[in-house]
Amino acid sequence: MTSTWEVAGACPCTGMKRTPSCRDVPGSTKEIRTADISRIQRTSDAYMQAVTQNEWKKRLESPSRDLIILHNPKLMVHYQPTGLTDEWGATPTEQGRPRTVKRGVENISVEIPQGEPEQIDHLVFMVHGIGPACDLQFRSIVQCVNDFRLVSLNLLHAHFKKSLDGGQIGRVEFLPVNWHSALHADATGVDKDIQRITLPSICRLRQFTNETLLDLFFYNSPTYCQTIVDTVCGEMHRIYRLFLERNPTFKGRVSVTGHSLGSLILFDLLTNQVDPTGSPAHKAKASVQGSESRTNKKSLKDILKELEVEDLGAVFERERMGIDGLVLCSEQDLKNLGIPLGPRKKIIEYIKHRTHLQDTNCPPMETSPNPELTPPPLTSGTTFNMVNYEYFDVGIGQVRINYPQLSFHPEIFFAWGSPIGMFLTVRGLKRIDPKYQFPTCKRFFNIYHPFDPVAYRIEPMVLREEEFEPMLIPHHKGRKRMHLELKEGLTRMGTDLLGSLRVAWQTFTRPPVPTLPPPTTEAAELPVSELPPVTETPPVAAGEDVPVNEDPAALDVGMLNGGQRFDYVLQEKPIESFNEYLFALQSHLCYWTSEDTALLFLKEIYQTMGVSMDQPLQ
Repeated sequence: MTSTWEVAGACPCTGMKRTPSCRDVPGSTKEIRTADISRIQRTSDAYMQAVTQNEWKKRLESPSRDLIILHNPKLMVHYQPTGLTDEWGATPTEQGRPRTVKRGVENISVEIPQGEPEQIDHLVFMVHGIGPACDLQFRSIVQCVNDFRLVSLNLLHAHFKKSLDGGQIGRVEFLPVNWHSALHADATGVDKDIQRITLPSICRLRQFTNETLLDLFFYNSPTYCQTIVDTVCGEMHRIYRLFLERNPTFKGRVSVTGHSLGSLILFDLLTNQVDPTGSPAHKAKASVQGSESRTNKKSLKDILKELEVEDLGAVFERERMGIDGLVLCSEQDLKNLGIPLGPRKKIIEYIKHRTHLQDTNCPPMETSPNPELTPPPLTSGTTFNMVNYEYFDVGIGQVRINYPQLSFHPEIFFAWGSPIGMFLTVRGLKRIDPKYQFPTCKRFFNIYHPFDPVAYRIEPMVLREEEFEPMLIPHHKGRKRMHLELKEGLTRMGTDLLGSLRVAWQTFTRPPVPTLPPPTTEAAELPVSELPPVTETPPVAAGEDVPVNEDPAALDVGMLNGGQRFDYVLQEKPIESFNEYLFALQSHLCYWTSEDTALLFLKEIYQTMGVSMDQPLQ
């Protein structure tokens, strides 16, 4: 039997109803001992007797030397035993003040939003990352989502006031999705197995590692990855079904959000969805990529073109040689054909790679046990990649599990502080096909803080040929932060000053322009209208590049976000810019209370409904 406040709704200290003033205690998610059950039952009986007889200031002691004082019907205090250590190995001097438990909802410091619209326009599921806590205050996913809901409501009144007052919109509802408790519950038994092999030294650090960092390894395990994915999908289905029962008039769409590892879970889940409508565009994209990714269907001409030696096609045609004959050639045979050293080395490397794939005896894609799950057009690099990532179901190297299907089609997928780009690269993926998009989700945003040590970009995996900056998320009060504008102004001033000095120097050192000869008699007699037009071009200094005014938002980064940019970076605060390393951990957890992130949510969600902000941010 497990006892978690989020699930059971009871405080493990006294069995009372959980309130925001209660503090979570280590070990509350573990099995309740017999002594704990006896203490809870004894406390409940004493409380009922005190209420009936109206006798208070009672002291209750247990065999484990716990002390509980019933002050009044709404307040009791729990003192831990002295001289003993708790689950973390802390002594009594380290355990802090006694735990206070309050009954009822009066005098509780909870900010209940005033004027919250009853109409719900959009539903957003929020999936957490590693560990049971989501911020530096060690709060749960439920508490962090409550804060994000409050922030979004305040921004809704500030930036969508006209539409809100006119009754055109209501609000966006955010609901938490918790998968950590299911993974670490008694059903899996993974915590007990890990505890058996955990060293007794530095117990606090090892306990923290077992509850947080090991989630990354669990997700790369086929057994526990299946548990995590099933839990995330099943929890969203359960909450969505319960939400529809309590809101029968809801007609809006649904979006999903993932933080850290949660974004990777959603990415893999959405990648493996099947479009029930059978979109021909998606099938066409998959079929094109499939024909390009299977070497056994390529002709000799295609292989030579891929190796950039297509000019040698005539040599192999003269020798009547196909692919089977090519792989039997040795380096000396190619040399006898008169093939130069560079192309000869490329062909030898291709022959070695093809021989390696045949030796590994990996099953081809046509023999996939589930032919309906067509692999997405994601390429795993060049032909010299010695790892055959096409063995996996979707071609990007995830573990082989059965991905469940969502009962809804997400409108937008928001990723926070996401390691998706890093995981795809480690799995062997070098490039994302520009034509690829999720089968059932058409919009995607990769949001990150510039100092987030876990976040990675994804756009460079689509557009590999150019260096470009991500899209900057506007400040919720408009414009850029002051220190960023100052830095940009100083940079521009220095650039202008250097440019002016360069132009002045080139003016002094430039040779004099030769005098034009006088016009001929025939040219002088022609009317002005018949003279050829003269185009005046501004002089360009030698060695100076012509500036190209290209809109960053107009870059072609593929269809992952419907043809629009999807890497978005937050603006760091002035104090954060003084030391990047000092605020690195905070930067990874800042999204739950970020006004700029919440406003981007509202802007993109309501844009799909044809509703814009009162004043666009610059």
